Amino acid sequence: MLVDLDYSEDKDAAVDMNVVMTSAGQFVEVQASGEESVFSPEELTGMLGGARAGLRQLFELQQAAIEA
Repeated sequence: MLVDLDYSEDKDAAVDMNVVMTSAGQFVEVQASGEESVFSPEELTGMLGGARAGLRQLFELQQAAIEA
């Protein structure tokens, strides 16, 4: 699983998922589709966890930039 894919990774992805969240951890949008494959409930849970972790890191970087 990868977070924030570039074009070469995205075009070959078996599953595509877009997640938008607030900094408070609330979902704004979740969209997932099997492009070349199907995915299990466990994989969906893993993808959501990866998205949350990546967004948490992004929010921390944004906050640090604001405070700098």
